[in-house]
Amino acid sequence: MTILFVKNAEVLVTMDGADDVSRREIKNGAVVVEDNKISFVGSTVEGERWLETRPDLPGRGFDRVIDASGCVLIPGLVNCHHHLYQTLTRAVGTGAGMILFDWLKFLYPIWAEMTPEAVYTSAKLGLAELVLSGCTTVADHLYLFPNGSTIDDEIRAAQEVGVRFHPTRGSMSLGESQGGLPPDRVCDREPEIIKDCLRAIETFHDPEPFSMLRIGLAPCSPFSVTGDLMRESTELARQYPLVNLHTHLAETKDEERFCLEMFGRRPVEYAESLNWVGEDVWFAHMVHPNEAEIDRLAKTNTGVCHCPNSNMILASGIAPIRDMVDKKMRVGLGVDGSASNDANHLLGEARQAMLLQRVGWPGFEARADRFSAREALALATVGGARVLRRDDIGSLAVGKAADLVAFRVDDLYHAGGLVDPVAALLTCAPTQVWFSIINGRLVVEDGHFLPFELDSLVETHNRLSLEMMTRAGVC
Repeated sequence: MTILFVKNAEVLVTMDGADDVSRREIKNGAVVVEDNKISFVGSTVEGERWLETRPDLPGRGFDRVIDASGCVLIPGLVNCHHHLYQTLTRAVGTGAGMILFDWLKFLYPIWAEMTPEAVYTSAKLGLAELVLSGCTTVADHLYLFPNGSTIDDEIRAAQEVGVRFHPTRGSMSLGESQGGLPPDRVCDREPEIIKDCLRAIETFHDPEPFSMLRIGLAPCSPFSVTGDLMRESTELARQYPLVNLHTHLAETKDEERFCLEMFGRRPVEYAESLNWVGEDVWFAHMVHPNEAEIDRLAKTNTGVCHCPNSNMILASGIAPIRDMVDKKMRVGLGVDGSASNDANHLLGEARQAMLLQRVGWPGFEARADRFSAREALALATVGGARVLRRDDIGSLAVGKAADLVAFRVDDLYHAGGLVDPVAALLTCAPTQVWFSIINGRLVVEDGHFLPFELDSLVETHNRLSLEMMTRAGVC
């Protein structure tokens, strides 16, 4: 057994209650970790006495002590939606101002040139960047598999980074020849898709508590898969414990028009007709649901992942997150694809979620009090854990998995913010973590990423990106 003592935090944010009022924030906070589990949460003085109360550890000290003075200590952040492979095409299309459908049509032929090495390297780079932003759990959506690529490629990368990983085996089967959006060359046959989904579950899925790897099934979107594949995916997933279902839904007005023309239904109604609702389902984006649809999703305990930066850069709109939270929906945050955000910073995503809900849009007047800093932080922690159906992460409490991160608030970027250092994490410029512990293992220390050297990874990643775009004729 290894015992780790983190002490002297300026504030320890537990996220252990049902709302901002009941969640404890402990000054001069401390956490004790035994192996990969939290065994104490409280003040530093109480933590120093904690060892004396353990008759099973006579004369035993802490194996490692981390002084978190000047830091806010929070649960590890949870990213509920990403496309890690898109780090290969950052700033391609977004700088010019493309909207979603045009952006996808431009990028599909480029992504068709990806190799297994490119999928692996892009995932490794994106995950390292996420970890440095405070993220400890990542759900990724890989939905095209050109040139022999498999979900195994990004799983290998996640294991080398040491992040808690929820890869979803995505798919596209509805090509242009059948009225879908993607070109046929990036689509796969549905029997082969289901066969590989089964392989991924049986090879990798671990439903046990503190699991580092859980598989989900994720047909890409209503405009890129058939209803038959959506139904078959639910039937397969629900044969296994804690295999979740994921897709994009109600992201843009173009998607809404597509669903009305193709299926005669709005996106949410179409998903409901396919049995795509319930506690094992979560949707990315949900920018354009109406009030009745939010009510129905809340009643079925269906989850939503809010992706504010992506929704802004592609001009998709502003999701009504305030209404969803008020109606007790399961809502988390996602960075989304690195090419429709161009960043992998989950704390930055929480800040943007807070700011965006305060901005006025049709039907909602601008209100500075519409969304608080602590509510945004809750979305990025306990909210994301709920979306992924995890009760072992998202908060700092005895018995939970040891996923915790610390941000310095005694630095240049937070100077003057110590009256409320928790709020300062969200209102001030997002910074990198000072340390990160994932499953009891120190992954970032003194701001330095520990698992491997990053400069050579960046060099390899950039080479693969340029080679891919050269093959696609972009450069």
